[in-house]
Amino acid sequence: MRLPVLFAALAVTCAVALPAASVAQPAPRLKMGPVFGPQVALESAVFVEHTKLRDGATVRSLEPATRLAHGDRVVTLVTWYRLGGSGGFTVTNPIPAGLAWQRSADDAEEVSADGGHSWGRLGSLRVNGRLAVASDITHVRWRVSPDMAEAGTGEITYSGVVR
Repeated sequence: MRLPVLFAALAVTCAVALPAASVAQPAPRLKMGPVFGPQVALESAVFVEHTKLRDGATVRSLEPATRLAHGDRVVTLVTWYRLGGSGGFTVTNPIPAGLAWQRSADDAEEVSADGGHSWGRLGSLRVNGRLAVASDITHVRWRVSPDMAEAGTGEITYSGVVR
């Protein structure tokens, strides 16, 4: 698989969900009120993990992805920046079809195996009557608490394998 196809999907797939009560909805012909809650920007970077044997030990390294091939282990780094407002928020990331999700670095994620319609922990979701496995995951999300959001920036990482 060529990088531009997968990278384009990885680079633009993040979304931020603000608490429902925090966004004022415009009514027809009415002026929209202020938006309460955090304003957040996201940035993502994609890396390929390489392993080498050096002096009898396995050494892992990450390099910026320039080309991806079947079986490559990919690490995606999502950086969030709180630009203003207050409160927590949720970062949601669809997993590109060409990538089989493996895990997140902090293990506090919720996952979906049905396109983001239902959420839970891996091991509790079902697909076609069986327990979902990591390669079934279509979306992953992380909740950033108000305390964590106060830091102003943070990083979320997850890994996958190119299908």
